[in-house]
Amino acid sequence: MTHPSRSGGQILVDALAIHGVDTAFGVPGESYLDVLDALRDSAIGFIVNRQEGGAAFMAEAYGKFTGRPGVCFVTRGPGATNAAIGVHTAYQDSTPMILFIGQVGSDFMDREAFQEIDYRRMYGQMAKWVAQVERADRLPEYIARAFQVATSGRPGPVVLALPEDMLTAQASVADARRYQPVQAAPAAAQIDALRAMLAAARRPFVLVGGAGWDAQACQDLRRFAEANALPVGCAFRFQDLLDNEHPNYAGDVGIGINPKLAARIAGADLVIAIGPRLGEMTTGGYTLLAAPVPRQRLVHFHADPEELGSVYQAELMINSGPRQACAMLAAMAPVDTAPWRAALAEARTELAAWQACPPIFQDGAAPLNLWQLVQELMAQAPRDTIITNGAGNYATWAHRFYRYGQMRTQLAPTSGAMGYSVPAGIAAKIVDPARTVVTFAGDGEFLMNGQELATAVQYRAGVIVIVFNNGMYGTIRMHQERGYPGRVSGTELHNPDFAALARAYGASGEVVETTAQFGPALARALAHTRGQALPALIELRYDGNLITPNATLDAIRQNAQASART
Repeated sequence: MTHPSRSGGQILVDALAIHGVDTAFGVPGESYLDVLDALRDSAIGFIVNRQEGGAAFMAEAYGKFTGRPGVCFVTRGPGATNAAIGVHTAYQDSTPMILFIGQVGSDFMDREAFQEIDYRRMYGQMAKWVAQVERADRLPEYIARAFQVATSGRPGPVVLALPEDMLTAQASVADARRYQPVQAAPAAAQIDALRAMLAAARRPFVLVGGAGWDAQACQDLRRFAEANALPVGCAFRFQDLLDNEHPNYAGDVGIGINPKLAARIAGADLVIAIGPRLGEMTTGGYTLLAAPVPRQRLVHFHADPEELGSVYQAELMINSGPRQACAMLAAMAPVDTAPWRAALAEARTELAAWQACPPIFQDGAAPLNLWQLVQELMAQAPRDTIITNGAGNYATWAHRFYRYGQMRTQLAPTSGAMGYSVPAGIAAKIVDPARTVVTFAGDGEFLMNGQELATAVQYRAGVIVIVFNNGMYGTIRMHQERGYPGRVSGTELHNPDFAALARAYGASGEVVETTAQFGPALARALAHTRGQALPALIELRYDGNLITPNATLDAIRQNAQASART
């Protein structure tokens, strides 16, 4: 069979359509003009970003939100290096993503040509596969493999470099079939072994997280937990895997964990971990579970066989994706739950106490009560609202006090990357414009990718951005006061008027300085984003001393000074 001659750029875009791509993110570059030309006549939407870091974050958020690879295009050199933060986040968060990089022409390679980089070396440790496509007629093969690698086993990012002359070259080649993700599943004997361990337990606990979940997997998890009266904790920034109002939900297992929940996990005699890598943040710095052999009996399900046993030698290690694991667990015959049924109610009582108004606001002296703001958001926003955030102490107000609903209502980076919140919120609104999207952003974090508000206005992505303006890099300042009390260095910020900046972009912008002002401002923001399909920003100006729900900066400093004196 003969095939029509096409340019490399056209072959690539045709392949993306075959693999189900409907949206791509990027910043244009002269190194991939033929791809841009082919995209013009395709059904694939190309979202033009203002910086490659924002584009890569949007592609990562798309992959996290949909379960399909997020696609990003950047140019060589500076474009590729800017995009590295999104690739690193996709790797640590196990998110399917494909980054395409326009490369120098093959006739210029290995001369340190303009903006030339060897991407195999640059991205080698932060991607599942990095390759350079030298021939246009091999594009269908490379792209099919990229989608296959990004979605199979433990999902993650793939990087393909595209030499400029390869994209303009003509080739007659057949298209590949659409990719088919491959995941392992538990053996029946392994589920039987788990059931025997559960029947013998007295203090079991389920910990869920990681990538590869869908609505059916979450439903199967719920059935398994309900049938066996199991308390369930969600790993760091995977809080939407079980509705937080569900009676089996025990809390989030990450930074700033409820001490009683940490004690419950540490005192468990069986931990069933479904999906998480059991990394530093989820294990409290590898303390909730001792490495390499935990005190608790441990069952660990994970999609990557190389992850199993890499840190923790579980008693039962099962190579399985979460969908396959939860389907079999839901079908498993329940065990006698009498020995631990009372613990479920205790865990919920502990969670309710942990989510009550913290002591720093109970005297009513603070003009802006951040806890009350979260209560107001839950009262006004729909239950399926998507919450996004990046890194910073401000995220505590969402993680600890917001009650997430169905999957996908949370988008946040387990990599701890700053600058994620705004691009992620915009990407979510572009993917699902009918849903309400609220972004929590710190003042320092917002200014890393806040210029993507221009992208939101351009594509009428009506996201609501709440900027927590306390005039500092708060997390670093908190650690500074603990280790070097009273010696402030490098953490103070002089900020713009964020509300005025938002209005300059074409969004609405308001400043809130008191608790009473927030409810009406939120109502106006919701109406604005729904009525005009344009973003809205609410800037919260508050005392930076209110750094964490547990303690003020003053208290942290005083405790550190007292410890130094003794």
